[in-house]
Amino acid sequence: MNFLTGFAVFFIIWWVTLFAVLPMGVRTQAEESDIAPGTTESAPHTLNMTRKLLLTTAISAAIFAVYYVATVSFGFSVDSLPRVVPDFSSR
Repeated sequence: MNFLTGFAVFFIIWWVTLFAVLPMGVRTQAEESDIAPGTTESAPHTLNMTRKLLLTTAISAAIFAVYYVATVSFGFSVDSLPRVVPDFSSR
């Protein structure tokens, strides 16, 4: 696996993980009873983006490490998955 492919896979894993991490621990302004003028009550009270970005990076690194070991060390690929659909190309 070259660097560009590894970076692309890591970025996709990181991006998907970010959307899973973003709603964790969010308290809305309505839940905190502190609604700022001009905002909706469902807006987050505190953002904590630095913590979420670091958590996303740590989780993504762990997932990518498993992916890297499975593909590079053990040689697994998409072709290693069992075929669910019958192969009709021999006809």
